[in-house]
Amino acid sequence: MTGDHHREDGVTDAAIGAAHEPDAEVEPTLPEAVRARVTAIAVDLFPTVGADVLPASLKRFAQFTPARRARLAGPSVVAQLAADADFRERLAERAVEAAGPLGAAVAAGTPPGAADPVEVAALAYLARPPRWTTLVESVSATVTAAAESEQVLAASRQIERLTEQLDRARVNAKADTDKLRADLSNVRAEADELRARVRELTKALRDSEQDVRRLTDAVSTEKGRVAAASSTSDAEIRRLRSRLADAERELETAKSSSRAGRVTDDMRLWLLLETLGNAAQGLRRELALGPPGVLPGDVVAADVEAVAGTKTKTGSQLWAADDPARLDQLLALPRVHLVIDGYNVTKTGFPEAALEQQRTRLVASLAGLAAQTNAEITVVFDGAGRLAIAPGSPRGVRVIFSPAGETADEVIRRLVRTEPQGRPVVVVSSDKEVADGIRRAGAYAVPSIVLVKRLDRA
Repeated sequence: MTGDHHREDGVTDAAIGAAHEPDAEVEPTLPEAVRARVTAIAVDLFPTVGADVLPASLKRFAQFTPARRARLAGPSVVAQLAADADFRERLAERAVEAAGPLGAAVAAGTPPGAADPVEVAALAYLARPPRWTTLVESVSATVTAAAESEQVLAASRQIERLTEQLDRARVNAKADTDKLRADLSNVRAEADELRARVRELTKALRDSEQDVRRLTDAVSTEKGRVAAASSTSDAEIRRLRSRLADAERELETAKSSSRAGRVTDDMRLWLLLETLGNAAQGLRRELALGPPGVLPGDVVAADVEAVAGTKTKTGSQLWAADDPARLDQLLALPRVHLVIDGYNVTKTGFPEAALEQQRTRLVASLAGLAAQTNAEITVVFDGAGRLAIAPGSPRGVRVIFSPAGETADEVIRRLVRTEPQGRPVVVVSSDKEVADGIRRAGAYAVPSIVLVKRLDRA
């Protein structure tokens, strides 16, 4: 067949042949927008191009998504189009077909004037109709002019914005200037006031300096009087110290004489007590008196049990204070009664334990003390009303819990008052009020720490 004819894809033989003219070999410089559109059309049509036409360097991107193909294969697509005419022609056929009437018009070299110049240039670069380079260059000039026009418009808008900012800056600067002038006026007024104040303070300072000089003179005079008085006082102190030394020497002499007399008195007292002890033993044998079945402490314990409603066993024990040897001397007295302030001793010896553990530990230790001595031992605790069941007492130790409305201190005083005159009673407590009270009643007071040390030693 001769002459131009249309193929089934709508591209004329003249359009396809034009791509092989010498003019088609000229590769113009594509604007960035046209290059980007050519790349987008090419990567979108990768799957429609036969595998035998698709260059080996681009085959691996054919199965990728369009976005990923554009990102990975885009940089080398335009170069491959310029180097591989078969690949470009196959893409041109698909692109012209996909573009419809616009593609056919561009392939015929008669693009419509209202068409997008970038799209026209991209299709012309691929289809390469007659004078396609002139068409691309014309579109490039149009795109460049449009870009420059956009830049001019952007610059114009920027100038307008800057002009508005300059006007606002001028207004603000004028307002700031007016404000600064007002502030300057105020500062000058304040400076005038401060100068006047400084003059007043300077005058007051001079007056104060004169007062200081007068006071300094007065202080110097007073220091002289104090020095004279101090000299007189030192002389008086030396005289009093001399008299005190004389008095101490006289007191030492008196103490020496008193010690000699006390030795004689102690001898006479020992003889008297020995005589009374022998007489009491003879009287006991004559009256045939046996050990009593009930002791005075038992009477108080029974009374406390009746009031508190608790059951205790007779025979109980507690702790010590400062010098265990002193406590041993007191416990060696005949028929001695040892009365112990329970919680006062436990909180002195082992306060970190719970109250029940404190009671158990103390009573168990007192059982050992009762076995070592012949003393009657009574330990008194506060608060029987707070105990569901009063604990029992080991052998030789009487345990008493104070009833409701009565403290352990009051129970201890009752125990001391119940004892007959002359019987030795030892009360262990660091409570000063308790110690003073039992001393007035004739009992011995021992600090709690003494009993603690005595029990620790045992």
